[in-house]
Amino acid sequence: MEKSKGQKPLFPLTGANNFTSQSHSELILRKDVLLNWQKKIHSYQSKLFTGSPINHKQGSLFNVEEKRSIDNFEPLKLTPLPLSFWRWPKSSLQGPAIYLVMDILEDCDSHILLYIGETLAADRRWKGEHDCKAYLSAYSEALSNAGIQQQLSIRFWSDVPRNTRSRRELEQQLINLWLPPFNKESRARWSTPFTAKIN
Repeated sequence: MEKSKGQKPLFPLTGANNFTSQSHSELILRKDVLLNWQKKIHSYQSKLFTGSPINHKQGSLFNVEEKRSIDNFEPLKLTPLPLSFWRWPKSSLQGPAIYLVMDILEDCDSHILLYIGETLAADRRWKGEHDCKAYLSAYSEALSNAGIQQQLSIRFWSDVPRNTRSRRELEQQLINLWLPPFNKESRARWSTPFTAKIN
């Protein structure tokens, strides 16, 4: 049996997806399917963007001196950058960070948080191969095919622990709270309908 390379589809194909016979890796989604998917995410995350309290805390007994609170985390106050920021000749981003990939919905000018990641080197993490880049490419293509505008950006939160374990715990707390659809921990919840191109 030949082993396939690349990311697999994230949910079974149904008639609602308008799967074409042109390519087994090409998934064409109707506009209403995409808009409904975005609206479900927005419906959940909108409370978090407005700062409404969520009873969703997880504690730890380790590295207390390095802990950061996510209670006052405000992603919209972070500077949005284009996803191509890493191609700039000189980056102002340095050191450890939590990074967020976001989009703005065209019909209501509201944000959705698509992915949360962590890095020790903010200026280098987005270079090269990255699973999230493949999802974003498929997401962008699906929106374009459906005639939906996108405004993707990446934001960096640099007030994070330098210690990798503490930073990853912080990242996990944020993922568990925001449930971004491109993180593996929450893809199933949203039936994330995007696939990477399989070569």
